[in-house]
Amino acid sequence: MITQSAASIPEARTGVELRYALIPAHGHGIAVATVARMLDGEGGGDRARVLSPSESIPYGAQPVLLAESTVYGMSCVEQLLQQWGPLPRPWLVLVSDAPARPVPDARYLVRALGSRLAGVAQVPYLPVLRAVKSPDEALEHKDVLAAADKLRRTMEGNRS
Repeated sequence: MITQSAASIPEARTGVELRYALIPAHGHGIAVATVARMLDGEGGGDRARVLSPSESIPYGAQPVLLAESTVYGMSCVEQLLQQWGPLPRPWLVLVSDAPARPVPDARYLVRALGSRLAGVAQVPYLPVLRAVKSPDEALEHKDVLAAADKLRRTMEGNRS
């Protein structure tokens, strides 16, 4: 079962606290790393970071599931949600794996799981991710910057 950390919050605060705890549904790649940077803004990992597989969700952070917009990706999200427990409902960030709509079965799973989620945000297909070495390099491209801005607006406007 996924749990939330009960660790105490340190007295000395830096002014920036972890806002998004990212949980990849099926592996860590350039898309996951780039979404983490998109949500982090200029935080340097202070506002958003990818959790390790055995790490608990830090207190106060919004859990965010990351998946590709494939049937396999949505099946992995469904498995995670089946063992979710009493935590706050997570956001789902779907990263498009192709320049087309997700297949009907994937769209159906998104709708079916909707009541278990705080919200769903889409990241469009970004072909530049196939040609970059790092998320910082990806964020030098205007289409990635535009997708990052839209993602932050979507999630910050509907934070639960």
